[in-house]
Amino acid sequence: MNDVVIVGCGPTGMTLAALLGQQGRTVTVLERYESLYNLPRAAAFDDETMRTFQKLGVAEKMLPGTNVQSGYVWTNAAGEVLLDIEYDNPGRSGWPAQYMMYQPHVEKTLVELLASMPNVEIVRGATVTAIRDADDHVEVAAVRGDGSSLQVAGRFVVGADGGNGFVRSHIGSTWDDYGFFENWLVCDFALHGEVETLPTFRQVCDPDGPIAIVNIGPGHHRFSFRLEPGQTREEVTEPGFVWAKVAAYLQPHHAELIRTANYTFMSLIAHSWRAGRVFLAGDAAHQMPPFLAQGMVSGIRDARNLAFKLGMVIDGAPDELLDTYQAEREPHVRFITERAVELGRVQTERDPLRAAERDRRMLAARQANQKPDKLIYPALRGGLIASDGSLFPQGLVSTPEGTGLFDDLAPADWLIVVSEPAALSALDDEVRAAFAAVGGEVADFAITSMFQRARFSDTGGVYTRYFRSSGLVAAVVRPDRYTYGVASTPEELRSLLATLLSAVTTTEKEAVLAR
Repeated sequence: MNDVVIVGCGPTGMTLAALLGQQGRTVTVLERYESLYNLPRAAAFDDETMRTFQKLGVAEKMLPGTNVQSGYVWTNAAGEVLLDIEYDNPGRSGWPAQYMMYQPHVEKTLVELLASMPNVEIVRGATVTAIRDADDHVEVAAVRGDGSSLQVAGRFVVGADGGNGFVRSHIGSTWDDYGFFENWLVCDFALHGEVETLPTFRQVCDPDGPIAIVNIGPGHHRFSFRLEPGQTREEVTEPGFVWAKVAAYLQPHHAELIRTANYTFMSLIAHSWRAGRVFLAGDAAHQMPPFLAQGMVSGIRDARNLAFKLGMVIDGAPDELLDTYQAEREPHVRFITERAVELGRVQTERDPLRAAERDRRMLAARQANQKPDKLIYPALRGGLIASDGSLFPQGLVSTPEGTGLFDDLAPADWLIVVSEPAALSALDDEVRAAFAAVGGEVADFAITSMFQRARFSDTGGVYTRYFRSSGLVAAVVRPDRYTYGVASTPEELRSLLATLLSAVTTTEKEAVLAR
């Protein structure tokens, strides 16, 4: 029997399978298609996603299929710049904040990673037809392309099979609809060479026809057009129609049209992401408009959150730990979905008078040199969070053995990160042993005293700024690199660990902290 059965082999399902495989879990992935789609869909990912790829050891392998994006520009119909957003480099996770990607390369890299894991199996051409809950496992029935049947069992099942997938309907989870519903044409091109006048990332806020222009990795570009009522799929996907739409930017001698798709952008969040041993992740749990390029990214966040919790429960943590998955992820997803809807409505305003007012307001802000506020995603709340809940920063650090990014040099599942070794003074041997038993280690700096001996040197200055600006002495960091909690004193740190261990260990182990 598998530890986990995953339905769906897109980016969310593959990332989840790889994270579980890296833990040593046995995983079977069921995918209804016989092969990779091999055409782009998602366009971008962020530094947090690259940090997950770093965790999996494939960050550098992703780079040939990506372009680092420095900014994002909005213009009006006259070509005037309304908004010019600059992306951080590096971002909070230690990598450039925005990558434009060629999705087939990303998926190929993940498939090759999974193929290297003997404990992970991908079964292609398998359409799931039934899921049956048993006392201590779940049985999944599927039909292969040749008509033969397949039965797979797992302790847990995760549906990463998209918005119209089988798993969500099986658990009876309905959608909460934000009411954003727009018809768009998406056109992808393979460039024959560099086209100097082609925008790399631009939103044309034209009330007569909004356009999104984005590069989707090296040598590829995408145009997206909001369509008019009454236009049919057959009409808008004709090559002649497409080339006429992009004529102001691209000619047939510049590129090959490799894909056209008529999409309806929606804003949906499933009410329930769990039913017993069955979970939803990625588009099976939420769908959002693409205006923040956070759809695939949100699914990969789901995978990272769920992977470590499934692993801990398989190792004996209380089952209630799995209830924290939706409790943490849903508010985060709702924030992003709501912002994407707001952004989409501003960008695609069709009323000429309201569009003109938008333009006047945004042009005046630029003339006054008012820089746009950077969108900061919220910290996690509730669930397996005691305090803080923000994504813990990653910077360049050094040890006597070498210099590198923090996660590479401090790869333990759980971390106590302290500003100096003295912050650990309230932790006795039994507490340290209990923390180590859940996969925890200590990462200590010497920030407040240059005479302290510590394991890490803050080469990039990230942690010096973090501790000095916050007045903290310690942070407890989770396997997904979100901050479980922070402490201002050694005694607060000990109390924080007591709270953590009571949530993730059995009663017998908790007794260590009560002595």
